[in-house]
Amino acid sequence: MFELIKGDYHRHGSSITEPAFVSLAIYRYGRWAMHRKNPVGRWFANKLYGVFRVFILNVTKVWIPPEVTLGEDFHIIHAEGSLSIHPDVVIGDRCGVMHNVTIGTNMGEGAPVIGDDVFIGVNSTVLGEIKIGDRVRIGANTAVSTDVPSDSTVIGSPAKIYPRLSIMAKPAKDD
Repeated sequence: MFELIKGDYHRHGSSITEPAFVSLAIYRYGRWAMHRKNPVGRWFANKLYGVFRVFILNVTKVWIPPEVTLGEDFHIIHAEGSLSIHPDVVIGDRCGVMHNVTIGTNMGEGAPVIGDDVFIGVNSTVLGEIKIGDRVRIGANTAVSTDVPSDSTVIGSPAKIYPRLSIMAKPAKDD
């Protein structure tokens, strides 16, 4: 847990007052508390987490339940607005999320599974039991409710999916 928190600290500007870092530290503590084997220790750790959670939620407006599965190097970019993630969400490695983002919904069963190297722009929503592939870019103000293949860019509401052009793509030859 401490190694993950140390990585979060460096990734979010090496400031103990950075809202994104504080929110992730509380998430990491909640996840650690949830997995204690000793029932009494788990009970005390979860009570302390509950106090932290209420405080952090009211100050930072970032809601990451401890049931969420976050990959390595998760980055909250600009934690000035709200961020809400459904407890069943799975997020891959090296993902970046802007402010005012909602991932998942409490309106029904199922939650998104997000791949590696995904960027989710400001004011976006990713809703439902969907799969977002690897290396996907979701633009600002985009509402995603369908599966998105890897190496795509998604923009608009309703979302339109475009294949991303590779930097190494060879130009088409004239015949």
